[in-house]
Amino acid sequence: MAGLSRDPYQVLIACLLSLRTKDETTGPAARRLFALADTPEQMVTLTPAQVKQAIYPVGFYKTKARTVLDISQILIDKYGSQVPDEIDELLVFKGVGRKTANLVVTLGFQKPGICVDTHVHRISNRWGYVKTKNPEGTEMALRAILPKRFWIGYNDLLVAFGQTLCHPTSPKCSLCPIERYCEKIDVKRSR
Repeated sequence: MAGLSRDPYQVLIACLLSLRTKDETTGPAARRLFALADTPEQMVTLTPAQVKQAIYPVGFYKTKARTVLDISQILIDKYGSQVPDEIDELLVFKGVGRKTANLVVTLGFQKPGICVDTHVHRISNRWGYVKTKNPEGTEMALRAILPKRFWIGYNDLLVAFGQTLCHPTSPKCSLCPIERYCEKIDVKRSR
C-alpha cells in the first residue's frame, strides 16, 4: 500500500483489495480504481463491471467489487460518507477484519492501533514476546505489553524483518541482529 493516499476512504478500499493479494498487484489496482472514483459518492456511480475491470487481477476481484460498492453505499447512507475512526465500528462492515480496521485507524486517522498480519503474529511468537494461537490473540497480547508509542510502526518493522530475515521456514538467524534474544519457537532449521 506504499505510495497510496492516507485518505481514510481510500485506505479502507485499498486494504479490502489487498486481502489475499500481493502488494505489487494491489497498488496498481487501487490506483486504477481511484482514478475512476475516489469518494463513496463517485464509487457508487460505477457499475460492478467497471469496478471489476479496474481492480482485476486482485484476488477474489468479483466479490471485492461488490464489497467496495456495498461499503460505499453504506458509508453514504449511514455515515454521511465518512469512514468511522473506531475499530469496533469498522468491524461491522462486511469484509473488514481486525487487520483492516487497525490499518484504517492507523493510516487513515493516525490513531494508535496494532496491525497483526502473518509476519507480526509469527515473529512475535517466535521471539517469545507473546504466546498466542492466532492474530487476534497476538493483537490483544501486544496491546497489553507493547508501549503505545510503538504500535503503529511495529507492523512495518516486522513485515520488513519477516520478508528479509525472519522467513517462515529457514530464517536467516546467522544474520539476525537480535538472534541471541530470540527463543526461536517453532524454528526447525535456520541459515
